Amino acid sequence: MENETFNADIILIEGLKVSPESSVVAFVLLLVIYVFIMVSNVGLVVLITMERSLHEPMYLLFCNMSVNDVFGASAIIPRLLGYGFTALSERYIRYVDCAVQAFCAHFHAGTSHAVLMIMAFDRYVAICNPLRYATIVTNRMVVKLSVGAWAVAFVLVAILLGLSVRLTRCRRVIINPFCDNASLFKLSCENLLINHIYGLGSAVLILGSSLGSILLTYLRITMVCLSSKNKALNSKALQTCATHLAVYLIMLVSSFTPMIMHRRPDWADNGKVASVMFHVVPPALNPLIYGLQCKELRQKIISVFHKNKVTGGESALKGQTFHK
Repeated sequence: MENETFNADIILIEGLKVSPESSVVAFVLLLVIYVFIMVSNVGLVVLITMERSLHEPMYLLFCNMSVNDVFGASAIIPRLLGYGFTALSERYIRYVDCAVQAFCAHFHAGTSHAVLMIMAFDRYVAICNPLRYATIVTNRMVVKLSVGAWAVAFVLVAILLGLSVRLTRCRRVIINPFCDNASLFKLSCENLLINHIYGLGSAVLILGSSLGSILLTYLRITMVCLSSKNKALNSKALQTCATHLAVYLIMLVSSFTPMIMHRRPDWADNGKVASVMFHVVPPALNPLIYGLQCKELRQKIISVFHKNKVTGGESALKGQTFHK
């Protein structure tokens, strides 16, 4: 009876296959990246929250993205770190925890695409209709769009995972580095047609809508820049759009990788690291790209470090004076 309960509720997950010689290096590297993701993104959120001059639509979207990146990275990386020094045959996870992790992973992915669509709209209005930007893109509207994006992603992912959780299970081994929807429904021996149809349909809806909106937005921005003779405007538009497009392309490539891996089992071992990239690379690069590219944010960050340096120097000087 105990064995039946164990087999039903406990899942064996392979995680990342790392040789014993490389386990320490992999653990330290992943830990450093995770700490950087947490510090940079949380720091960006705190900076935007504390500085009233940054309470504008564009920075609220940066804040939204950072919160989502912290959420997505925290759903995946800590467990991978925990598996670092655990034998492959002992990497167990409760089915409920696996389902929760799958929900978090897909929710993070859906919200990431939605936030970038909102950012594309923000850039479109700022470049193509700058005189009406303040009246069209307000903080209130950005909050409404952000809440709507999170709500839509939540509903779509809840249905996605609900269709998988309802299935009976005849297997208990997941070859993926972490739990996701495909890993869950592959544990069942039932007819998976509905899961495949809804899974592909929701993926096409999210990726298609984000890709379509990004292409249309940048096509319109390109037309405006080509028809404009203002070199300063074109340069600023190019810089802003290049940053946004770079983030989107990184995320898009990282999104397609897990989908390809699940449909090519012979690539599973080689693609495990690539399938984790979506929850590691964009969250690590986003604060760097936006923080360094945005002049106002860059100045605020420099001023904070300069203030700390000055405060530290004054404290040391006072200490020396006191001792004298």
